[in-house]
Amino acid sequence: MATTDTEPKWYILHTYSGYEAMVKESLLRLIENNNLGDSIVDVKIPTEQTIEEKANGKKKVVERKLLPCYVFIKMIYSNQLWYLVTNTRGVTGFVGPQGRPIPMKEDEIRKMRLEDYVVDADFKAGDSVSIDNGPLEGFIGVIKEVNAQTQRAKVNITMFGRSQDVEVEYVQMQKISADAVEIPADEE
Repeated sequence: MATTDTEPKWYILHTYSGYEAMVKESLLRLIENNNLGDSIVDVKIPTEQTIEEKANGKKKVVERKLLPCYVFIKMIYSNQLWYLVTNTRGVTGFVGPQGRPIPMKEDEIRKMRLEDYVVDADFKAGDSVSIDNGPLEGFIGVIKEVNAQTQRAKVNITMFGRSQDVEVEYVQMQKISADAVEIPADEE
């Protein structure tokens, strides 16, 4: 792939273990210092919310990297950018044959949630929803607040016998009828 593309595409960078955040910061500085905002459009480290149990028995929702050792970069590929990116501290190379990148496919981009897809949803506070995707799949709750701009909602679910508010993306939930949800009497 020696030619230059005209449209930005998502590529995958391999990094040393634990260097993902440093690589992202270094790339953002590289973009700023070299006026590459038109060529390198976005840099992401996909995360998900998971439930972790601490030593004292307490359970907590934490952010965890979906793919450790990988950083995703949306750029207009050129040999010059390949050189700059692969010489960033912590980067071992692009994912692809002989370290030359292969653009990600649309379904891969969707699966990794790298792009914000607008969901035409009419969620509002008080709606009962089921979570159909992600680490909280299978939970049912009530929307406490919505943010149409970020396409996320704060949903109150019962987890481990306790009421807890969690942030859920619109694409991960589905509205259900109110009588399908049992709300404990002390929460009404």
